[in-house]
Amino acid sequence: MIIEAQVHSSLLAFLRNQEQPHWHHHLTMARLVARALRLGRSALMQTANGTETYCLSYLTPALLWEKAVILVTPPSIQQRLLQEAIPQLLEGLEIDCAVQSGDSLPEEFQGLWLTSPVSWLRDRIYQENRFPPHLPTIIDPADHWEEWTRIALTQSLQHSDWQDLFAHNNHAPDLAQKQAQLARLIFQHPPNPYHCHLIDQDEQAILEEIFTTASHLPPPWQGFWQQWQQGGNLFWTAVAYQYQEFTLNIAPIEVSPVLSPIWDAQPVVLIGGFLDWEDDAPNYRQQLGLGELTFVQFSPNRQTEHIQLYLPDRLPLPNTREFQPVLLQQVLRLCRGGMVGQRYRHRKHPEWISPLKRPVVVLVEDVPLRSQVGATLAAEFGSVVQVESTNIDENRILVCGWEFWQTYQDLLPTPQLLIIATLPLPSMENPLVAGRVTYHKQQHQDWFHRYLLPSALRELQRAVLPLRQQQGVVAVFDNRVNHRSYGSKILAALEPMARINYIDFMSFEGP
Repeated sequence: MIIEAQVHSSLLAFLRNQEQPHWHHHLTMARLVARALRLGRSALMQTANGTETYCLSYLTPALLWEKAVILVTPPSIQQRLLQEAIPQLLEGLEIDCAVQSGDSLPEEFQGLWLTSPVSWLRDRIYQENRFPPHLPTIIDPADHWEEWTRIALTQSLQHSDWQDLFAHNNHAPDLAQKQAQLARLIFQHPPNPYHCHLIDQDEQAILEEIFTTASHLPPPWQGFWQQWQQGGNLFWTAVAYQYQEFTLNIAPIEVSPVLSPIWDAQPVVLIGGFLDWEDDAPNYRQQLGLGELTFVQFSPNRQTEHIQLYLPDRLPLPNTREFQPVLLQQVLRLCRGGMVGQRYRHRKHPEWISPLKRPVVVLVEDVPLRSQVGATLAAEFGSVVQVESTNIDENRILVCGWEFWQTYQDLLPTPQLLIIATLPLPSMENPLVAGRVTYHKQQHQDWFHRYLLPSALRELQRAVLPLRQQQGVVAVFDNRVNHRSYGSKILAALEPMARINYIDFMSFEGP
């Protein structure tokens, strides 16, 4: 039996025995993954969902495949798959397939092997030969692949590496003097919320003198110097002011030259929730150096996966002085509507309860503004309000930044209301963002549509994903959506959605 037919019939029988509703693209995606395995052709798939929704679609062909398959996925997802989805499939499909995980795969292994993105990338980039070549490889999720690649390529010099440099050189006193000069310049930078700074020209000049003066470079210094000589890099230092220590970092801005030859070494199926807003994913493919491959974009179910979008107009723009007081007023008004009676539960009207059965989450990226929003809400609702805390249950208000929400949104209760203060456009106040924008400008590239906007769209789509199954409400107070040319792309990224003019909290039902 051809693998596609076997996968289709096996997964269909498995799904019929499950009591819960299943993703309506399971069978189509499973056949496509099986076909990619059989033909040895690479594919790129955008699902508009999280891994837990669609993982059965690629696990079924991977487990039924007679040869070895590598699954590249973060350790947190590995743990969930090994504990839940894979045992259920093995039992339901009634098959005996070897499933193991680790950073090195034996050549004689036959079955499904799970490994982390960092392990697989480092093996491919530095040719460590821990994974046999030509094996079909599934990568999930591929949303962060550019970022993970840059992390794998980052060369760092820690505080302890300086002592190794001094110990292996006859010019240690001169090197120590230059290090002191470099440290003085670095610590003259004013602190910022990102705890990092770009390495400027004066600091680079001192570093170059250190490299040319040293008679011997220990391995970390060799790697740093080799990356430097390749050009097209982002230089930055991470500063720990309390310890008076700093770490030097260098990474390529463009990762496509490194990734492009890797894709040719084996068939790869890359799967992600939100990769590109355009058909055929041209921006994503360019960033990763992907050549010709099958691209499939699965559409969400408009009946069951939509959100309710509250987008008021005539609000001040985020970069104006009027925005902060209006935002506080709007957030307080919505939280009052959602937490009716919560403040007085044990006072005047103990029978009053909140109409919301799930938490309210307020996303505020600006750190001072986030603190003020938290303080304002806490003054109204007391301990119900938590700022960047995972101790969240029903009838709570969580105030947090985008990174916190992306890290913990799968572990926290699904909110009924998600309030977004501003769009998640990478901040130019972040030195690393500013460095990348400067590079794109120097290359005469459209830095906004190539970098800032795609990053914001992916962050926005992932942030609202938990609310889709519950048809929750997303309130956006960034009026750039209404009055900027890219606003239509923001709205398209939030599809499927239903626009609403007001929020009727009493109509909310529990999960």
